Amino acid sequence: MSVTSNRGTAPSRHGSTGNGRDGHDGRGAHNDHGGHDSHDRPEAFRPDRHGPRIPRGRRIRRALTLCMSLLVLVTAGVGWLYLKLDGGIRTFDSGGLSDNRPGAGSSKGENVLVIGSDARTDGNAALGGGDKGDIGRSDTTFLLHIYADHQHALAVSIPRDTLVTVPPCKLPDGSWTRTQTDTMFNAAFSVGETDKGNPACTQNTVEKLTELRVNHTVVVDFKGFAALTEVVGGVRVCLPNDVHENDLNPHRTTRGGLLLRKGVQTVSGQRALDYVRIRHGIGDGSDIGRIKRQQAFVSSLLKSVKSEGLTPTKLLPLADAATRSLTVDTGLGTADKLIAFAMSLKDIDLHNTEFVTVPWRYSGSRVAVVEPDAGELWAALKADRTIDGTDAGGRKGSGDGASTSPSPSLSPTASPVSGAGIDVAVYNGTTVSGLAAQGAAELRADGFTVTGTATAASQDHATTVVQYGPGLAARARTVAEVFPGAELEQIGATRINVVLGRSYAGTGSAAPPTATAVPTAVADGARSADEDPCANLTYG
Repeated sequence: MSVTSNRGTAPSRHGSTGNGRDGHDGRGAHNDHGGHDSHDRPEAFRPDRHGPRIPRGRRIRRALTLCMSLLVLVTAGVGWLYLKLDGGIRTFDSGGLSDNRPGAGSSKGENVLVIGSDARTDGNAALGGGDKGDIGRSDTTFLLHIYADHQHALAVSIPRDTLVTVPPCKLPDGSWTRTQTDTMFNAAFSVGETDKGNPACTQNTVEKLTELRVNHTVVVDFKGFAALTEVVGGVRVCLPNDVHENDLNPHRTTRGGLLLRKGVQTVSGQRALDYVRIRHGIGDGSDIGRIKRQQAFVSSLLKSVKSEGLTPTKLLPLADAATRSLTVDTGLGTADKLIAFAMSLKDIDLHNTEFVTVPWRYSGSRVAVVEPDAGELWAALKADRTIDGTDAGGRKGSGDGASTSPSPSLSPTASPVSGAGIDVAVYNGTTVSGLAAQGAAELRADGFTVTGTATAASQDHATTVVQYGPGLAARARTVAEVFPGAELEQIGATRINVVLGRSYAGTGSAAPPTATAVPTAVADGARSADEDPCANLTYG
């Protein structure tokens, strides 16, 4: 008698009965799948180590669902970052801007005032030292002119020690200060007494100095600056010698530790801040020398940003870092506006981004603006003329914009006037912006030597007046030929002044002169953003 082995009925590890090899159980019966083993099953139902195979349509639906989920997450993340940016952007009080501003059409391009503040408030003292309650001054300032073709840009640095006229500025109690003459430029930032009022006063001062309308103002403090340099992965700089702690703080009695080593290196955060702030121990220790290095630093920073590509995705983390310590005008007060503005600069090549310093000379321990060079520089920006004299006032994509037709005559006179050997000072006796620079350009075109331009003591002149001293009547009459209808007035001083009135403003000649170019002395000292970081670093 045969006996059936009980091993044949035990379930195997693979889920079959018997030995699990022939698809039969121990009694020789077929399995539940109709006598077929797993190798004979249709493809869609064949089991493997990873479980049942999913039909193709279902796989596509799952992939689409996954992609949509990721897209929602990314979009939500970007949206959250935009909300975060909007919440972090601080704006200053636009009510502090002057009522007597240059006209909106004073230039074809845009002008952006960039202010580096040395305020110690809001945690900045940890980076810069000093009194934690100090609202600060403008440590670094430049006016960035973005040409109308959006392919060129020129940044004009204004030394902090420059003697300027600070126009009336609004105080926190709503009152306005009186005009201050021969005042250091960086002091304008503290006139407003709060970080909400300061930028407006500096903007008023720059508009008074240049007769150019400032379209936007951006203030970056120590923390914001340090954060920017870290987000871009550092900035490449060059030092002619080692820098120690006493170079940054000359009041130290000892040399201190090494802050920066000689040569080319990449810096970020505190070390980057030390580099742009250091004044002593390099070159002649002047603020002018520091400006040269700051221009080189901003050039390298632009290279770092441009190398990453100016796209919203790349700009969001950069904007996030900037807005932690950024104060802007209301026109840039949202993330959308800030990023849209940055995107508008993406076609400006580094080679076409230039840095210059306002024409200057020493006046004792301070700095004085040199005329007529400064007036010619502002007139060039109004006319959208680049460093090399190219007309960049055309629309984006229109080529270099160079004019092929002759420039129209600036003089309203029917016959040419010879001003050789005649010195004239030009004053704007109206509230029309840019009139003094316009009149100066007309005089130079006729050979006169313009000794300076300024705003007249009174701005209610109806007609143009040519003032002259003893023995200068004949020369004054020659000057008057340039301005039909001008009146002659004798004064005690031995000089000739032209005070332009509303009659001149109404002749239609107040448009920026198209033949204006950046003065040679200014252009010769220009720095391109694509220059080597070790080139042209020190003054003196």
